[in-house]
Amino acid sequence: MSSPSSFLITAFAALALVVALAATPAAAQNNNFNPTAQSVKEDQLLNALKDGERLTGRISIPDQKAASLIQPEGREWRVFHQDKLPLIGGVVLLGMLLALALFYLVRGRIRIDSGPAGVTITRFATLDRFTHWLTAGCFTILALSGLNVSFGRMLILPIFGPEAFSALAGYGKIAHNFLSFPFMIGIALMFLIWVRDNIPEKLDLEWIKQGGGLFSKGMHPAAKRFNAGQKVVFWIVFFGGLAMSVSGWFLLFPYMAQGGVSSLQIWTTLHAVLAVGFIAAMLAHAYIGSVGMEGAFDAMGSGEVDLNWAKEHHSLWVAEEQAKGHVGAGHPVAAE
Repeated sequence: MSSPSSFLITAFAALALVVALAATPAAAQNNNFNPTAQSVKEDQLLNALKDGERLTGRISIPDQKAASLIQPEGREWRVFHQDKLPLIGGVVLLGMLLALALFYLVRGRIRIDSGPAGVTITRFATLDRFTHWLTAGCFTILALSGLNVSFGRMLILPIFGPEAFSALAGYGKIAHNFLSFPFMIGIALMFLIWVRDNIPEKLDLEWIKQGGGLFSKGMHPAAKRFNAGQKVVFWIVFFGGLAMSVSGWFLLFPYMAQGGVSSLQIWTTLHAVLAVGFIAAMLAHAYIGSVGMEGAFDAMGSGEVDLNWAKEHHSLWVAEEQAKGHVGAGHPVAAE
């Protein structure tokens, strides 16, 4: 007879053989398993991209926007901002500069036809000038820092190098973010202070018909405190500033924009396109208010303008000021 120990050894050996035989089909089955059988093939991804489909995956976090793997609109947005926007902006801005240069060569500086009177009249008070320069100063820095985004790599980087460009871009971003708030305050103040004098009226049509006297010497159509050209600038600044503020607000606080990344792409494109037109309009405004017209800068410089300049460009306003006793009796308003 075999001993008990021999029996146990034989039993365990038989059990091990049974387990091994039972596991063999499973092992063979596992060896034949293809872990990528249900995965997405490369050609499927390429076909989806060609069809303009958005590729998404499965995520375990609450933010479902993170499931987007590839967004075709993002490529279109990138191409527009890197290629098309610099081209559009360059044509618009350079076109405006060339037009102003041509106008200066043909027309020259618009002089005071009767010469300086040597007597001034108050045109803008301290609050007016503060509001103007607050908005204009912020706008200038916002415009330069914004243009750096589109043109900096082409114009500044090759000249000053990567370190200087990086520092400029970084400080420009900070300035752009924080100066946007006083800019918005300036737009609001401008509206409150000047909207009453910038309501369009029939008188403005005659000013427009005569070209504001800009193209002919000695011809100055009658105007009140703001002529038709200045009213156009006022409404461009207001509506343009309002649109820039709204679109810029969503870029400052992207979590407030509905629609996620797609919405932000729309806001950034709108912001950039509006900025190009806004800057072009302000170039014309800055030209006529400085080198383009004699005596014009004094209005926002000291607030005092030459009386003859005021008579030629804002005769009806001078008459109103004279009736209020703000103009000396020895300086009658020139007949139109």
